[in-house]
Amino acid sequence: MSALSPIASEHESEEAAVRYDRWLREKVRASREDGCPLIPHDAVMAEIIRRAEERMVGRNSTPSW
Repeated sequence: MSALSPIASEHESEEAAVRYDRWLREKVRASREDGCPLIPHDAVMAEIIRRAEERMVGRNSTPSW
């Protein structure tokens, strides 16, 4: 097992990097083929912000941004 530099890779070895790459590619393939509708990034981010703002209002506090 060959070690990788922590500066160049977050994986402890080339074998671990290959396993992660294989796992990630399979997840992406399965997601693309699952038939669920695609949601645009902007729509997801708007929903996240809306929910965060609702939580902040629920705590009677204002967002710091």
